[in-house]
Amino acid sequence: MNKKAIIAVVLILGILIVDQVVKVWIKTTFELHETVNVFGDWFRLMYIENQGMAFGTTLGSGSWAKLALSIFRLLAISGLIYYLIKQLRNRSVRTEYIVAISLVLAGATGNLIDSAVYDYVFEFDPSSPFNWVLNSEGEYVMRKQGFLFANVVDMFQFNARWPEWVPWLGGEDVFGAIWNVADAAITCGVIMILIRQRTYFPSSGKKKKEDKNEEPEVIQE
Repeated sequence: MNKKAIIAVVLILGILIVDQVVKVWIKTTFELHETVNVFGDWFRLMYIENQGMAFGTTLGSGSWAKLALSIFRLLAISGLIYYLIKQLRNRSVRTEYIVAISLVLAGATGNLIDSAVYDYVFEFDPSSPFNWVLNSEGEYVMRKQGFLFANVVDMFQFNARWPEWVPWLGGEDVFGAIWNVADAAITCGVIMILIRQRTYFPSSGKKKKEDKNEEPEVIQE
């Protein structure tokens, strides 16, 4: 195993362990919606669960939307594993790019673990509001239980608002979503790829520059 592969494996396993340790700790020691300030009152822990993707986004309401999301996660993770292995065989690939892919893969896997196994590990609570979902008729029904149907545990929140004088945003939450370690890993990986794409894919940038500088062919009549 080469150095880059070791970095990828250690990073992915490290994020998964931290993510699951924090989630299990929150789920077993906090009450639903219980809040604990960490740094003053602007960064806090708040225990919630959701049926969605990173930061609670969803593909719709109901159990079938949840199943579709979980299957999408499985396919995305499978594709990321294949792509990561392919990049690790490329000697010219940057270690930084391997780190970015590993962050996204670890985050996606961390949230999938919740959906896949938490219904078998923890006792189902029918009184929890997070275990009730909207059906196609707009009525709240108890969610399905089992493999790929469990909720994702979230806990981190920035409790800060924009100053009133800020146009359009004054008084609004700076970032109101509640998230977890897996969400943070995905976000960091995606941001790295967006910001550093010219570094990770120098050949594509060079090709665009060559195409731009290429003089158009003059057709003589």
